[in-house]
Amino acid sequence: MTRPVTLFTGQWADLPFEEVCALASGWGYDGLEIACWGDHLDVARAAEDDAYVRDRLDVLERHGLRVWAISNHLTGQAVCDDPIDERHRAMLSERVWGDGDPEGVRRRAAREIELTARSAARLGVDTVVGFTGSSIWKYVAMFPPVPEGLVEAGYRDFADRWNPLLDVFDEVGVRWAHEVHPSEIAYDYWTTVAALEAVDHRPAFGLNWDPSHFVWQDLDPVGFLWDFRDRIYHVDCKDAKRRVGNGRNGRLGSHLPWADPRRGWDFVSTGHGDVPWEECFRMLTTIGYEGPVSVEWEDAGMDRLHGAPEALAFVRAQQFDPPSASFDAAFGGR
Repeated sequence: MTRPVTLFTGQWADLPFEEVCALASGWGYDGLEIACWGDHLDVARAAEDDAYVRDRLDVLERHGLRVWAISNHLTGQAVCDDPIDERHRAMLSERVWGDGDPEGVRRRAAREIELTARSAARLGVDTVVGFTGSSIWKYVAMFPPVPEGLVEAGYRDFADRWNPLLDVFDEVGVRWAHEVHPSEIAYDYWTTVAALEAVDHRPAFGLNWDPSHFVWQDLDPVGFLWDFRDRIYHVDCKDAKRRVGNGRNGRLGSHLPWADPRRGWDFVSTGHGDVPWEECFRMLTTIGYEGPVSVEWEDAGMDRLHGAPEALAFVRAQQFDPPSASFDAAFGGR
């Protein structure tokens, strides 16, 4: 199977870009899904500085790597979020955080997403992966009682903030791949339907499929691929493990840290959780997805230097070709 296997650099942004490239190349990855933080990619520079873009591409080329997608999850989160607080300050750049005024942060984050689209185009990339944030995630428990109009207003807020950004994506020929993820405007099946409806199904807005978020919500990652097959713009390979059978551990995590045995689930390295990977890859083949599959290492119980090469081998093993002829073709006599 010819799908490239890439490494998402978000969990490696504490290391210099060149060092991550050397590691990924040594393990045998085809390329990187480059995060727009750390020193990996500065979108303000990439949107305007030809020499900087050339430098990023030269580093990749030196290590025999390519790039098919870049990711700006952290900044995208701030476009719609409410509240904006110290969590955002910890993950946003100073130029986006500014004075911390919430609406100012949202507007500066939106501007940064515009720069991300332009940077992608200048890098020769047609997909940006990320989050949208949400003004209504805080209402997920639906108590105190949430009027229907308040939820509708949240989808309007999302559309009002993201449609102008999608105009820029259209202008430069790049697509946004929203990661369906709790705390975002689309976090499960029906909120994905609602989010697509909110932006009138415009082609610039599609999906990054990461099945780890489906597992702990008891959603079907395989059926999701089929139902949204025209919107699967990118694939992240991350896994999750459920631990909810003891009557004490809950789906919502109980405010406990990652890897705490009292949690109801955890992210784990690809192949170590409950994602039905073979079924998923068969469905990716069925829907004709030929883009990159990107290993996203997140595992509080496994060193990343072990997890990243192991996950690559696991994903490669799933990438078998369909048969060139039906298995029962030989049964038909002449």
